[in-house]
Amino acid sequence: MDKLLIQGGQRLSGDIAISGAKNAALPILCAGLLTSGDLELSNVPHLHDVKTMLKLLGQTGLSIKQNDDRVVLNGGAIDKLEAPYEMVKTMRAAILVLGPLLARFGEAKVSLPGGCAIGSRPVDQHIKGLQALGAEITVEGGYIYAKAKKLKGARIVTDMITVTGTENLLMAAVLADGETILENAAREPEVTDLANLLVAMGAKIDGIGSGCLVIQGVPALHGAQHAVIADRIETGTFLCAVAAAGGDITLRNARIDILDAALDKLRAMGLTMTFGPDWIRAQMASRPNPVNFRTTEYPGFPTDMQAQFMAVNSIANGPSRVTETIFENRFMHVQEMNRLGASIQIEGNTAIITGVARLRGAPVMATDLRASASLVIAALAAEGETLIDRIYHLDRGYDRMEVKLSQVGANVQRIS
Repeated sequence: MDKLLIQGGQRLSGDIAISGAKNAALPILCAGLLTSGDLELSNVPHLHDVKTMLKLLGQTGLSIKQNDDRVVLNGGAIDKLEAPYEMVKTMRAAILVLGPLLARFGEAKVSLPGGCAIGSRPVDQHIKGLQALGAEITVEGGYIYAKAKKLKGARIVTDMITVTGTENLLMAAVLADGETILENAAREPEVTDLANLLVAMGAKIDGIGSGCLVIQGVPALHGAQHAVIADRIETGTFLCAVAAAGGDITLRNARIDILDAALDKLRAMGLTMTFGPDWIRAQMASRPNPVNFRTTEYPGFPTDMQAQFMAVNSIANGPSRVTETIFENRFMHVQEMNRLGASIQIEGNTAIITGVARLRGAPVMATDLRASASLVIAALAAEGETLIDRIYHLDRGYDRMEVKLSQVGANVQRIS
């Protein structure tokens, strides 16, 4: 199992190219199930989750041709309407094949993500929405069985804002008969990117980027060309890295307009930023200022940046509070960060951080994707050597992070 060995204390200097967004690429790949035409995608990131999704899609019969960051999909020979547990268990986003398969072929068998019970999990919102569109759905043996001769347009109001739920129902509704209104829809840029692709494929969608999507169903979609949007979370992660370690870096191929909440907090931390049409230059020459924040749905502060900002707050020149409102179990990095010398206490869904002058290297273990990134940031700022175990989490969502950090002067090695 690979680990990262990081010698901290190096200031960062140079350029980093931002990859395509994982959270946009995964649903966009699933859109290949909706048409028999060629879907030509570019800026697809090199990630473990993307490999897993392509493997899952390939076993349905979807044709896949890949060349570096370009992928061509063709759904003309799909013959297996199933997503088995073996492929779904490591990636919750695999539920995104349910809507497209059901809409185009009238049936689907999809394992519950990660073997989780439905209960209050957002997957129940996918099921309720598809039932509103006329699907017959049963859940047994850990699988969702869905059937519908033809989906019918409906008004759907989800109980909560769910990104994958919005994406699944959107992909189902584009081929349904009549009009579908999706209220309480997620507004994340990755949802917007999927909607823009679907329009390029011939879908009729109004309200893109808002909390209410109106879809007029069409009989069929055709092929299209599309570039996956830049990853705002990768962008924010590297900005946090320079805020913690200090230095002067320029991020290329970045999208500035979808990062407002994070950029505001980085400015408050003391990061100096200048912007071009697709680049951000970030400079940090002092210890960061502490910032308080609360995670919420887009356009609020993203839960996917909470852990990385906490790493910067851990060495800030004062106390701060971080409240997590999206996921109930997203403070697993705190224990590991405290092993590096951070001073963080948890009270319910709030972390109370007392900034320390310096962190010190230690062996730590990654517990999830964004927690992994936060430990990398903390290690870059720490004195001495940090060994981060279980970095397969990191590879799920960051495109060769250690290579990109090495290019700007970080002392980072991947070891087996």
